[in-house]
Amino acid sequence: MASGAVQGTVDPRFKGVRAAFEANLASGADVGAAVCVTQDGETLVDLWGGYADPAKTRAWERDTIVNVYSTTKTMTALCALILADRGALDFDAPVARYWPEFAANGKDAITVGQLMAHSAGMSAWRAPMAKEDFYDWEKATTLLAAQAPLWAPGTQPGYHAITQGYLVGEVVRRITGQTLGTFFREEVAEPLGADFHIGLPASEDDRVAELIPPPPGQGAGDGAGQSEIQALTFNNPGIDVAATKTRAWRGAEIPAAGGTGNARSVAEIHMILANGGIAKGKRFLSEAGCRKALELQIEGTDLVMGGPARFGLGFGLAGGVVPLPNPNTIFWGGYGGSLVIIDMDARTTIAFAMNKMAGTTTGDMRALGLAMASWQALGVV
Repeated sequence: MASGAVQGTVDPRFKGVRAAFEANLASGADVGAAVCVTQDGETLVDLWGGYADPAKTRAWERDTIVNVYSTTKTMTALCALILADRGALDFDAPVARYWPEFAANGKDAITVGQLMAHSAGMSAWRAPMAKEDFYDWEKATTLLAAQAPLWAPGTQPGYHAITQGYLVGEVVRRITGQTLGTFFREEVAEPLGADFHIGLPASEDDRVAELIPPPPGQGAGDGAGQSEIQALTFNNPGIDVAATKTRAWRGAEIPAAGGTGNARSVAEIHMILANGGIAKGKRFLSEAGCRKALELQIEGTDLVMGGPARFGLGFGLAGGVVPLPNPNTIFWGGYGGSLVIIDMDARTTIAFAMNKMAGTTTGDMRALGLAMASWQALGVV
């Protein structure tokens, strides 16, 4: 169907979600998008519509996928939570236990939990980085291992926008001998049949929607009066949305920002955390292992994002920038507007993915409006 009409399925209780989704497309707030809601392992909303390209020549199809930027971090966190649940990873241990070179330059006491919670003082590279260096795992991780922290570790949050994926990913690699993308594929995506990729095969390129950058002046790293930490984090080397159209970006494993998927795959993967460790009849984690993500690691004004932040192990927690009705809820979003909310009280996941980007890193009113309509349907607001 080339019309871009909204398609998919929606439980009758969730007609408000469909109405909000259609309104976003009709108003031009969205060009192409998808939303998915699950509860107790059942998919209640699975909608998609609009167009996969700015020229509106390709309809957004059921199997359209898109770069979701930092929503990828939730997949990386899930991999770490799985390893911790198996006893292979201790979040309280120093990173150097698994990655000895990381102890250099005063980093011997930084814990894996601090990497997960954006409080390690490692939100950026100090050495000059070119955009192509994102594709060089060895260079990206070796430079991080060698440098000193940008601030005293454990004292304040500061969003590790790109570096977190290399940091946590290297810990995973040292423990398992597998790259983060391979571990994720073999342990999570393939067992679930989930269409999410950290390192996209070239065979899937024709399904990828084209991202539409935020308006000029509203992108990550735009704006005057940045601190040194913000300038390094946002601009060394900076994010180039056009790079997401390249095979180099899509094929690379960039575990904080390079994941490609859709709302369905994001929501259905995170059923694992919403449902006490089980999704599609398979157990991936213990219930206690899921709830580790809820453990507050740090809160305060984020040195990179500039607003209030509360971080658990790999996720934002209730009480930060996103209003959440239930306390045992974790979330994160991606540059431009993608978002996933995992409500362990309601055993619910809400996921949104789109191609028209806003200048946001933690969701905007498109995703939050869909979440509000979902919570109304669930009776939790």
